[in-house]
Amino acid sequence: MDRATYQRLYDALATYEDVHRIAHAEHRDEELLFVIHTHRVTRDATRRFYVVKRQVPRLVHAWRQGKSILDIAREWKFPPVLMGQQMLGELGIPRKKVWQAFLHPETAPDERLRREVDELLAADMIYSPRGMELQRERGRQGEARMHTWLDKHGIGYRTEVDLRGKYAKTPDALLDEPIIFYGQKLTWIESKANFGDDVELRKNLRRQLAPYTEIFGEGAVVYWYGFVEGAESPPGILLWDAPTFEAITPVVPPKSERAPAAHPSRDHARPPHPASPPSGPGSAPGGSAAAPPP
Repeated sequence: MDRATYQRLYDALATYEDVHRIAHAEHRDEELLFVIHTHRVTRDATRRFYVVKRQVPRLVHAWRQGKSILDIAREWKFPPVLMGQQMLGELGIPRKKVWQAFLHPETAPDERLRREVDELLAADMIYSPRGMELQRERGRQGEARMHTWLDKHGIGYRTEVDLRGKYAKTPDALLDEPIIFYGQKLTWIESKANFGDDVELRKNLRRQLAPYTEIFGEGAVVYWYGFVEGAESPPGILLWDAPTFEAITPVVPPKSERAPAAHPSRDHARPPHPASPPSGPGSAPGGSAAAPPP
């Protein structure tokens, strides 16, 4: 997706309703639009978290005067669940009981709060337990898709679970034997059920991908929802979108010799993505589930 289109969509996807509206009006994939909407909401919530927090005592006063927490959240254009958690904390409810109320609304202290917590959960598709689970499920599906591809081509690998405790950072798939792609030897693959815009690329490079190259060598990251056109990967990390990745027919070189470069299968031949050559960030919540700001 070119940067101008991405920025236009990012700016337009302010609410969950915008996701449905634009998907219908422009015949775009609704899940991709929701991923972009999630980028916008979580970044804005992180940026304004403490700005809103400072206003919570005044907002609680408005709530005591009869305004609902959901109306206050919409007025402030702030995620409903995050607003509710802050306001319940201001009401003197212990943090553990606040989290419990959003997991099990029936445990909220009184009838009004039980009703309002239900409203907040229904209105928040990102920070609610349901929204968090949907994001985790996208991550699981992306990893399963990657594992299916590896199994199909007979490529042995170890997962994060297999490697737990052995390294400071572990990719989604550490290959038992490297594969060669256009002359670059790859030893690991990371799955990102997300869209790689510039912010995500920089964040994931710093937090995950660069450490992988230091520990394991060169590798690749798959952004299942694509990434911005013209994105460049740093040395040692390739960026792939779903069509590029799933069109590759890999070559696993014998231990005793180097194999020629792997190429996309002839049935689905396509030139490598501009971000695929062996140079040049990479990113994005295995469906990174959005976490509340600090």
